[in-house]
Amino acid sequence: MEIWNNPSCSKCAAARDTLSEAGMTFTLRGYLDTPPTTAELDAVLDRLGAQPWDVCRTGEQAYTVLGMADWTRDADSRPRWLTAMVAHPTLIQRPIVLLDNGTAVVARDQATLDKLIANT
Repeated sequence: MEIWNNPSCSKCAAARDTLSEAGMTFTLRGYLDTPPTTAELDAVLDRLGAQPWDVCRTGEQAYTVLGMADWTRDADSRPRWLTAMVAHPTLIQRPIVLLDNGTAVVARDQATLDKLIANT
């Protein structure tokens, strides 16, 4: 299991603590320091069953500066979103947990973490 982690994020800390307390082993990926490639982010979105705009942090400065609120949200615009999110990884929602079974979840709440523990 791998967690895309921002050390200063309270949601990431909650995920790390909850999974550790449950005895689960994981590796941390500091995705701000080691951003995903476009192909990696694309694959993670497929694992999540999500589009880039579904996991884009709209409150980030880069979102505003790039004018992403006005960007089209369709299959043709997916590469544009991926490129922006890779160039500005703060735009990627966190924490994303990549499971060994090939699935992934955005683990921002206790219910998701509880379900993750129960199903792993």
